[in-house]
Amino acid sequence: MKKQLAKMERAVLYNFYRNEVHDMATGAVITAAGMSSRMGDFKPMLNVGSISIAHRVVATLKQAGAELIVVVTGFRADDLERHLSPDNVIFLRNESYASTKMFDSALIGLDYLRTRCDRILFTPVDIPLFTPETVAALLRRDGDIVIPRCGGQTGHPIVLSSACVDRIVRDSGEGGLQGALERCGEIEYVEVDDGGTLHDADTPSDYRSLLAFHNRRLLRPVVDISLAAENSFFDSRIAMLLFLIDGTRSVRLACKQMQISYSSGWKLINASEHELGFDLVNRSQ
Repeated sequence: MKKQLAKMERAVLYNFYRNEVHDMATGAVITAAGMSSRMGDFKPMLNVGSISIAHRVVATLKQAGAELIVVVTGFRADDLERHLSPDNVIFLRNESYASTKMFDSALIGLDYLRTRCDRILFTPVDIPLFTPETVAALLRRDGDIVIPRCGGQTGHPIVLSSACVDRIVRDSGEGGLQGALERCGEIEYVEVDDGGTLHDADTPSDYRSLLAFHNRRLLRPVVDISLAAENSFFDSRIAMLLFLIDGTRSVRLACKQMQISYSSGWKLINASEHELGFDLVNRSQ
């Protein structure tokens, strides 16, 4: 009887784990490696309302259905990774951020996700106010490259198929990401009534306009699912950790990609295993 119960518990957990991160079709890449030289302050950690620009981009992408989100860091990487560590995202670094361009950072994230996701959203970190409804409208299209257009201007995020990403990572890079997209295939534009696709925070003046635009639009729903006995013991955080352990075969590397301490990672694993009564991670020396 105990073996049957354990088997049932494993099946429930396995299905939760697959639904949470392992069978995902949509990922996202946020480039945040730049030095914010025109702003004069570190853009990703500037607040828009009560949360930072970076937190807001991640929250909107999650709300829109992106389950696997990669943030490519560079300048002040440690600060930004600590800042975003509660958001359960994956951190990859562009160590050459001072001498490379955004396209190089984009390639790092796109290359990581191209075999893990069918479709990938892409945006720079400093465009934080597009809506989940806009993302949903983009994802409903089947094109290899889908770009929002508002008032005749193109914006972000863009949606890329995995096939398109395969071509982008092999591209010459001439003309940056825009050049790679033009060589990649036909671009489908989606007309949206969403000024948030256009507002960035490149300069102090842009930032002031961004704040004014934000103050006219507030409220968003947030839903998180967890398994619990007397207390919650399995949620999106442990699910993401297990996903990364599965890919890296290392608890230490998985913790590093989530910017959590090695001891904290094991605490999450041990707490879940204690409640479930079986191992989630096979240990070996």
